[in-house]
Amino acid sequence: MTHFLQQLLNGLSLGSLYALIALGYTMVYGILRFINFAHGDVFMIGAFTGYYCAGWLLPLFGVDHVGFGLIGIVLAAMLVCAVLGVLIEKLAYRPLRQRPKLISLITAIGVSLLLEYGGQFTFGPDPKAFLDKAPDAIRDRVQDLGLPLDGLGDLILSPLQLMTFAITLALLGALVLIVKKTRLGLAMRAISNNPTAAALMGVNNDTVISFTFALGSALAGASGILFALSYPSIDPLMGLLPGIKAFVAAVLGGIGNLPGAALGGILLGLIENFVGASAFSTYRDAITFGILILILLFRPSGILGRKQPEKV
Repeated sequence: MTHFLQQLLNGLSLGSLYALIALGYTMVYGILRFINFAHGDVFMIGAFTGYYCAGWLLPLFGVDHVGFGLIGIVLAAMLVCAVLGVLIEKLAYRPLRQRPKLISLITAIGVSLLLEYGGQFTFGPDPKAFLDKAPDAIRDRVQDLGLPLDGLGDLILSPLQLMTFAITLALLGALVLIVKKTRLGLAMRAISNNPTAAALMGVNNDTVISFTFALGSALAGASGILFALSYPSIDPLMGLLPGIKAFVAAVLGGIGNLPGAALGGILLGLIENFVGASAFSTYRDAITFGILILILLFRPSGILGRKQPEKV
């Protein structure tokens, strides 16, 4: 039972990171009906934003308030990635919006490669320790946050994991409020249903789509920081595999469906951890992509997605 609960906690921690990235995929697909394959590389930019911010932002809060410093790094990464998402949409995708979706898909792959190899040119190809630029005392304090809490027996649960859960839940809650309770959220849902009718009703489609990219990219930036804190080595290609797995999570839950993306991320994290702790650990990634194939074969709309008839 202890082993089961430990893998459950680890799976929830990993799944929450996949969920944040998957939400960006599903938001863009819900409005534009295409997959932004550069989204995983925005996640990488978020991690490197934190890498360079840690050297000056964490000392401002000091050793005793390092948690607030980490939250500041998360907010900085979200801001940088939101701006990057808007630039990608405006420069790469907006001119192709009326073209066939295949052209936009190929462009997304090109933007992904540009970010990956541009990152290698800018940051260097070698892996880096995430808190390498932070002072030693603060780095040690953050490492202490990764130590298990007392009083849980054989279970390993650290303050860093609790912070990851809290930030993920807060961001998911804020996203739901924005989409369901604000005028911009209403405009996003209107464009998702019928962009032409939304424009005729006075909705500025360009502004709303840019806001959607900013929101999804900000979530990817936050996920990049949380991922780097849990797996402290970062490199310019680090977004490739998590980005693809987050896409699998979005398809699993129902791409275009916000609760479905969150559910798919959690389920994928749980599956990965339980498989990784079994005799089939070597095939963990193969099983992940096998799930994608099965979903596409037997339920292409995903767990929470609904079938939509094609108009002819």
